[in-house]
Amino acid sequence: MSKVIIIGGGPSGMMAAVTASSKHDVVLIEKNEKLGRKLYITGKGRCNITNAKDIGDFFEHIPCNPHFLYSSLYSFTNVDTMNFFKEFGVNLKVERGDRVFPESDKSSDIIKVFNNELKNKNVKVLLNSKVKKLIRDNQKVVGVELADGTNVFGDYFILCTGGLSYPQTGSSGEGLTYARVLGHNIIKPKASLVPIVVYEEWVKDLQGLSLKNVELNIINSKNKSIYKEFGEMIFTHYGISGPIVLSGSSFVKEGENLKALINLKPALSEVELDKRIRSDFLKYANKDFKNSLNDLLPSKLINTVIQLSNIDENKKVNSITKEERKILVNLLQNLPLSIKGLRPIEEAIITSGGVDTLDIDASTMKSKKIDNLYFAGEMIDVDGFTGGYNLQIALSTGYLAGNNVGIE
Repeated sequence: MSKVIIIGGGPSGMMAAVTASSKHDVVLIEKNEKLGRKLYITGKGRCNITNAKDIGDFFEHIPCNPHFLYSSLYSFTNVDTMNFFKEFGVNLKVERGDRVFPESDKSSDIIKVFNNELKNKNVKVLLNSKVKKLIRDNQKVVGVELADGTNVFGDYFILCTGGLSYPQTGSSGEGLTYARVLGHNIIKPKASLVPIVVYEEWVKDLQGLSLKNVELNIINSKNKSIYKEFGEMIFTHYGISGPIVLSGSSFVKEGENLKALINLKPALSEVELDKRIRSDFLKYANKDFKNSLNDLLPSKLINTVIQLSNIDENKKVNSITKEERKILVNLLQNLPLSIKGLRPIEEAIITSGGVDTLDIDASTMKSKKIDNLYFAGEMIDVDGFTGGYNLQIALSTGYLAGNNVGIE
């Protein structure tokens, strides 16, 4: 049997190893002391393994090179992912936004499945084994030199080393260096699914405030919307975060003049919100403006809204003008933030950029530059929104690489 060397023991590497082991002898090399370090923190430790939407709907949730992933996602779908884990006794549940989690809320259950399968398939796992370089002979890789001086030789190689996000889990980008040395074009890595930093100082007063059922709209300098999404977000001392913000970060480019508008009441039209405010004002007719918004807004947000509205907080509600009410309605549906940039790549959930998809055969994950080299996972220039899409990409590309490795 041919020998396949897989570098990187994350989800794509483990899936590639399990899949390739049916046809080859497989060695899985991981520099950490255990496999799946990043999986342990995925979904805040609960492991959002995939999304239950129709697989055809995935592509609109993948802003970077979605067409490259057709073969991968249709070869190993989200249904295949769910069935894979169910087969090994992991009960699953579907939550808001069709996110799929283990019923136990434990990422360790997912990793246990992989560890057991790798053992059952006789995959040789080398832990605490940092790769120093790939050994090349003409248009082929023939081996791997480890940091301790050991050489591991093989017939085929799959790189699954991840990107640059969460470096404490081992994602330090060395795989991209190996790929570059071997002649592949590398799209500059940048943070994706990362909190957004804003200029406004008042966000510090709202730190920790979580909002549900709001809409985030990111607009460019021409007031054109480039991203709009409904869901959950949270204020931080530097700006905003949460699911809809992390997905929106994919559209924030360095040097662009962008604004974020938060619709606090997206379920109501402008007319309906005005009617709601008039109803509240009638209820609190003899109270000051500062004491009239408790039914409409979280208490932590009231002072900020009052300040931004420029309406005197001590003004009696029954004397607030129609024009002032119009300003309030607009503010509640377009709470403005000026985007300064993104948090560092080390804080990103995933990395955008990586090995250029033009250098990879989308139907096999095989390199177009090196005859016996394949890629999978986050080190490829593909990424999706939050909600299980990126883990599905990792599993699908890992499966496709493992299933096609060694097929000439």
